[in-house]
Amino acid sequence: MARNDELQSLSEVLKSFVNENRLQKGLDKVNVKDIWQQQMGPAINKYTSSIQLNNDTLYVSLSSSVLREELSYGKEKIIKMMNEELGKELVKKLVFR
Repeated sequence: MARNDELQSLSEVLKSFVNENRLQKGLDKVNVKDIWQQQMGPAINKYTSSIQLNNDTLYVSLSSSVLREELSYGKEKIIKMMNEELGKELVKKLVFR
């Protein structure tokens, strides 16, 4: 049981460190990029040139206008999927460029 307590307190220490040093925004930006790549797959990643999280807006640059048009129809679904994977409502708006 002591080991469980140690792990939990280590987790709390890490969360505290992240919060105190204001690292969460940077971690969120990295996580968004990773989740996009994992969830969208190699076919879409091949045409993805940039992924940026700015406040609550996710900007995704795509090199294919056809793909940009196709994905624009599923924006709400993509936002929901991203937030579910992140475990919080981080992305409120999705902009394809």
